[in-house]
Amino acid sequence: MEAMLVPLWLEPLLNTGFFSICSTHRDSARSECNMYCLDCNDDAFCFYCRSSRHKDHRVIQIRRSSYHDVVRVSEIQKVLDISGVQTYVINSARVLFLNERPQPRAAKGVSHICEICGRSLLDPFRFCSLGCKLVGIKRNGDASFNLEVKNEVDMERGEGMITRTREELRESSQQVIYPATPPPPPSSTRRRKGIPHRAPLGP
Repeated sequence: MEAMLVPLWLEPLLNTGFFSICSTHRDSARSECNMYCLDCNDDAFCFYCRSSRHKDHRVIQIRRSSYHDVVRVSEIQKVLDISGVQTYVINSARVLFLNERPQPRAAKGVSHICEICGRSLLDPFRFCSLGCKLVGIKRNGDASFNLEVKNEVDMERGEGMITRTREELRESSQQVIYPATPPPPPSSTRRRKGIPHRAPLGP
């Protein structure tokens, strides 16, 4: 069941170290290992390795924010169901964090917190990162990373809404509504007066 909810490449991705210098292209300008191949499911690599070894593969780029690894939503949502994970806007791009970020103490008056690590969240999401959602799936099984499962659920919801709409239309069509009988219009015709008669003349 877990394999259906979590793709095989996700845990290796979350455990991979990024931003080391590529041993093959260390003297090049873009030698940071900030790429990950979802098809090879191996170590991180640099921009030049992608061109030579992963040209037609599914590759995502990892970025860094405050010493933590992030990925752009526009990239990861194509291969992963990220529902329930808090997103942030950094440098005009919407991103989410790969792993849990330590938080010494939760702020007071916080309305939303991560279900796994207790980190305060900006919006009503369940998890602060992909890593915490993974723990939540293993613990409770009430979430999924699988886009196919998400699409099936969305389709079922859509079909349910269509069915309910059809039933409502059928019920309304079976109810024959008769308009209320309007009151008779006020009569505008006047009675015609009788023919006047003269009084008889005296003798």
